Amino acid sequence: MVTKDKNVPSGASTEEPEKTVEDRIELLRKRRKASLTPGGRDSAKKQHDRGKLTARERLDILMDTGSFVETDPFAIHRAHDFGMDRKRPPGDGVVTGYGTIDGRKVFVASQDFTVFGGSMGEVMAQKVCKVMDLAISTGAPFISINDSGGARIQEGSASLAGYGYIFERNVRASGVIPQISVIMGPCAGGAVYSPAITDFTFMVKETSHMFITGPEVIKSVTGEDVSMEELGGAMTHATKSGVASFIGEDDEDVLQRVRYLLSFLPSNNLEDPPAYAATDDPDRLADALTHLVPDRAKEPYDMHEVIRYVVDDGEFLEVFPLWAMNVVTGFARLDGHSVGVIANQPKVLSGTLDIDASEKASRFVRFCDAFNMPILTLVDVPGFLPGTTQELNGIIRHGAKLLYAYAEATVPRMTVITRKAYGGAYLVMNSKHLRADVSFAWPTAEIAVMGAEGAVNVVFRKEIEKAADPAAKKAELIKEYRDKFSTPYAAAERGFIDDVIEPAETRKRLIQAMRMLSTKREAVPARKHGNIPL
Repeated sequence: MVTKDKNVPSGASTEEPEKTVEDRIELLRKRRKASLTPGGRDSAKKQHDRGKLTARERLDILMDTGSFVETDPFAIHRAHDFGMDRKRPPGDGVVTGYGTIDGRKVFVASQDFTVFGGSMGEVMAQKVCKVMDLAISTGAPFISINDSGGARIQEGSASLAGYGYIFERNVRASGVIPQISVIMGPCAGGAVYSPAITDFTFMVKETSHMFITGPEVIKSVTGEDVSMEELGGAMTHATKSGVASFIGEDDEDVLQRVRYLLSFLPSNNLEDPPAYAATDDPDRLADALTHLVPDRAKEPYDMHEVIRYVVDDGEFLEVFPLWAMNVVTGFARLDGHSVGVIANQPKVLSGTLDIDASEKASRFVRFCDAFNMPILTLVDVPGFLPGTTQELNGIIRHGAKLLYAYAEATVPRMTVITRKAYGGAYLVMNSKHLRADVSFAWPTAEIAVMGAEGAVNVVFRKEIEKAADPAAKKAELIKEYRDKFSTPYAAAERGFIDDVIEPAETRKRLIQAMRMLSTKREAVPARKHGNIPL
């Protein structure tokens, strides 16, 4: 039975009057204003006091001015336990959306540490997954800015499920769109696996940290006493673990580096990398390369110099510059086109391949192949690093990864042998025998099973021992071995290299080769995927 309010005139409605358009617009403005500072008025200051920018300030630097379009700014968590019903900030701790970088579309998710410590909850995960799905379906890079205390404890298993949904999309997007993780605060526990799957990880010195278990847990379990910086700081991951591809001095520095990296990368696996009008003469000779390689085989030189003299304007973006430094990886341009560069570094461990170098190079090769980027390999490798530590930790398996990566790659592949190319290490460094498209050698190249001295010691040991002057006999045999076997012309006679070229003309010959290979199409057998020796 409906009772009538005596204070309401007959025929009048008891319902609240409808809001005018102006009222609704005012409400919208209030909610938008609240979503801009969900952590409160003092939240930005607290973030700045930590040496960090806010989630939105980071996007202002990363994206082209005025291009960012936010998605789900009014999303609110649905948890009600542990007092969560009294704290329901809009956006739920992450700013998501899309915009442009240098005019090219990208999707982003920037965690907001001022809201629940940037912790992962169900709604936050839904927001992130939504923009990841859009990035995959529209063929645009995805950038995740991480600044989070981890899983949101108040939401229990829903928080863990959120991580799982993101990981699944990371895997699905791998090799389809570039994925970049930017660590700008804590990133702990299960949260670290998303950056581990993505293509590149950036970290900020002193303010970003990554680890599975923190210092307190480690101390309680193992008794080890370690600081956050030693355990998971930027320098640790850039020099020891190989987790951080790049590091920067502060938030702004890192975000500018992200923009620069994207200038080399295509938006997706169906596009070619961006090309620019070349400002460097394609026929330029690099006379400085003529005398760069020392006469003495054991004397080091810096492979970075070779790269700078060969590529456009000497511009080279090195990936993992502080980890596994006996191999150099990075991006450059030839004739205005992006190329991936892999090179042995004679200055570090004589350029030998070890476990870390093999891992570093093989993953880089696979990235370039996935995203249609030609690969340039510069070879000066005396072999795999010997020793029980390497053997017992699986140098066979890890070295096979590099062999597999090169053999599987279908993009244009060019090789230049500058000096040593010995044994199995020669084979795995994009040799002609792994179907390299073009292989050049400098006159200083030595292509052989092993170095002349080692070969002579094995083959002619008894003859040297019986000689009247063993030292003179050994020197004679070493010279004979070099003339017959170590010379690049012996390999050229068999077609194992395409030409012996003057060092000064390396750039010109590589650009000619790349232009020739620009229409390369290689058919591969039908299969679900190979079984790389992980």
